[in-house]
Amino acid sequence: MRTSLFCLLCLIGIGFSASAQQISKNALGIRVGEDDGFGAEISYQRALQEDTRLEFNLGVRSGNNYDGFKLAGLHQWLFPLDGNFNWYVGAGGGVGVYSIDVDIPGMDDTDSFAFLAGNAGIEYNFDIPILISLDVRPEVGFGDFNDDFDFDLGLGIRYQF
Repeated sequence: MRTSLFCLLCLIGIGFSASAQQISKNALGIRVGEDDGFGAEISYQRALQEDTRLEFNLGVRSGNNYDGFKLAGLHQWLFPLDGNFNWYVGAGGGVGVYSIDVDIPGMDDTDSFAFLAGNAGIEYNFDIPILISLDVRPEVGFGDFNDDFDFDLGLGIRYQF
């Protein structure tokens, strides 16, 4: 039984490595999601190897009485599905700052936070240099502003170069 299980795992690993799809060296675009107040993010992806990459997202938000930004960094592993479809998983974290204006003139309440994040999604690589993705990014935050669990669903579109 152990030998059969080991052989099956080896065959699956060989299948993934044999059909690995070449990913673009760089991709730049936006990721739109909504969970903890950061709706749109500038997104950059940098390939490390054939099937791994780094992704960095900078979300900026401003309103009538608040401003904030959030920077996330993820390491992702890609796996081919069919044709130009890939699925991916990743892990990482980030930091952010939020400033809320209070009613007292000249004073504000500013807080920084950190978070750990996971990532899983699916993407389609068009024949033109456009990549579209749909993913989830669960985050566990640490800090007064963000000290809970957030489940971020995002849609991304990136130009590859």
